[in-house]
Amino acid sequence: MDKDLLFKYNTPGPRYTSYPTVPYWQKTPPTEQTWKELASEAFIVSNQKEGISLYIHLPFCESLCTYCGCNTRITINHKVEEKYISVVLKEWELYFSIFGETKPVIREIHLGGGTPTFFSPENLTKLIQGLLQNADVHPKAQFSFEAHPGNTTDEHLQALYNVGFRRISIGVQDFNPLVLAVINRHQTYDQIIHLTKKSREIGYTSVNYDLVYGLPFQKVCTMMETIMRVVQLRPDRIAFYSYAHIPWIKPGQRKYSEKDLPDADKKMAIYETGRNALELSGYHDIGMDHFSLETDELFKAQQEGRLHRNFMGYTDTHTQLLIGLGASSISDSWTGYIQNEKTVEAYYERIKAGHLPIFKGHELTKDDLILRKHILRIMTQFETNWENETEVCDDFYKAIDRLEDMEFDELVEIKPYHLRVTEKGKAFVRNVCMAFDAKLWSESSATIQFSKTV
Repeated sequence: MDKDLLFKYNTPGPRYTSYPTVPYWQKTPPTEQTWKELASEAFIVSNQKEGISLYIHLPFCESLCTYCGCNTRITINHKVEEKYISVVLKEWELYFSIFGETKPVIREIHLGGGTPTFFSPENLTKLIQGLLQNADVHPKAQFSFEAHPGNTTDEHLQALYNVGFRRISIGVQDFNPLVLAVINRHQTYDQIIHLTKKSREIGYTSVNYDLVYGLPFQKVCTMMETIMRVVQLRPDRIAFYSYAHIPWIKPGQRKYSEKDLPDADKKMAIYETGRNALELSGYHDIGMDHFSLETDELFKAQQEGRLHRNFMGYTDTHTQLLIGLGASSISDSWTGYIQNEKTVEAYYERIKAGHLPIFKGHELTKDDLILRKHILRIMTQFETNWENETEVCDDFYKAIDRLEDMEFDELVEIKPYHLRVTEKGKAFVRNVCMAFDAKLWSESSATIQFSKTV
């Protein structure tokens, strides 16, 4: 990869799990009634056509991984499990006033965190059975969960398999003991080997590894060692994330200083080394930070034009309605977003009062929907088109103008009514999306800080 281009385009930018991104949502969220109307409209279409998706945020962790940017609650008190599950199920019940007499058809469930496997196998079973009690499961349903190698047991794997889970995402991050110690990640290589093999033995059909580059004390040679071990275990897909150093938001990251992090040159070298090694080992770049084997459904979905991206990341399933349950979860009706109360206490209080726990949100405008469609296409297919007048707006044409430099650098190819990200430009897909981000280019964006794109 061209080093000059890496430096030129390594600028702060969003990760685009939505458009508009969360920092640019309306200052006043949609009312509970407005959200119910948006969700109801989406449910009618989504449930009949492809079913609906559920994301459940399980925020508890026994210890803080200092690199983490997620919404977490650190505790060793496992008595919190039962109450949290009961409140999540009550939130789910509140949505049945939206569904009416129509049974929801569940196409997708993802358990995120936090540490989902903080919860006992019995309590996770109770949660999923409670969610499915008055629902139908789509014949092509995909259930997945995030697993911490340090506390995911064989019993967790079997219990979740028994209630329909077939995909597991293992938080590897790195194999180097020094790096793991500094980020307070307690796991071993043998645990990851066992978790991978046991998942496949039980019958899980897709294993994902999360890797992070740019962590403290990482080097090119240690990343190469990690990648070599990863490809030997042959996960079906890999998320190769850039570490986001945001200590002003996540104080836990102050456990180490910026001098402990690889500088810009070294971080880019670590990224390039990892990316090249993955591609040489048969993994395909299917989008922003994600790689998969040709046999995996993510690769097949991209080849067939079915790949989608939402708050759960890349998925081969696209439902118009995604309902987020639990503290800080985000819901998406396609025409609107809401995020739940972030703290567990505030979340409990709102549910106890019989209200959906809306903390913030955004109702998409006509222009938002147009720009979202193009950003989504670029993230999932590396191209977009606009032959129809309904596919353009003023900000769209401004975006095309902003891409002049990237076109000159041969990162994108622009023809009449068509834009394509070149092979050379795939590493910079976040930058291409940024050109279409009207909110990012507005004057009000000056005080908002993002992590670097590479």
